[in-house]
Amino acid sequence: MNWIPNQGIQLPVVMADVNVTADYFEVSFTVEEPEECFRSEVREDNGRSWEDSCVEIFLQNPAKSEEYFNFETTSRGFLLAAHGPDRNNRQVLSQNIIDKIIRTKQVASVAGNLICWGMTVQIPASIFGLSSFEGFSLRGNLYKCGDKSRTPHYLSAFPIETEKPDFHRPEFFQEF
Repeated sequence: MNWIPNQGIQLPVVMADVNVTADYFEVSFTVEEPEECFRSEVREDNGRSWEDSCVEIFLQNPAKSEEYFNFETTSRGFLLAAHGPDRNNRQVLSQNIIDKIIRTKQVASVAGNLICWGMTVQIPASIFGLSSFEGFSLRGNLYKCGDKSRTPHYLSAFPIETEKPDFHRPEFFQEF
């Protein structure tokens, strides 16, 4: 939250509940954001989700530690999902794999100048080539952004020690 682009603006409030079962890594997000932070233009999976009001899950691949996955979900439930070793070498997941990721949205509502919405994302162990998450340590970070909202903003669950917002930094991942 200490990045310069976040200074002097009213930031969204985001709560995240993380749950790991044998079959799924699940995160339930609840978001309350000022209307100038809210944007909802993306209309397809693997679109430019980070430009909209978006919550993101970045996970180091428990089966292959040199790569990480990003799952970026808009308030409408459209998902960008990719994996690779760094920000430049990403391979987007196919639609048939994305369809295995369960997304449950809470319809957006208005309370004063706040837009309130929620999203639950359930990522199956099979996405990582695993039959179960049992016995694996899961490392990553959670984010909230809106790059093209009237008031761009960048939030992370765990600190990222960079001058500018940069979510593709697995060296700052922590254990869930």
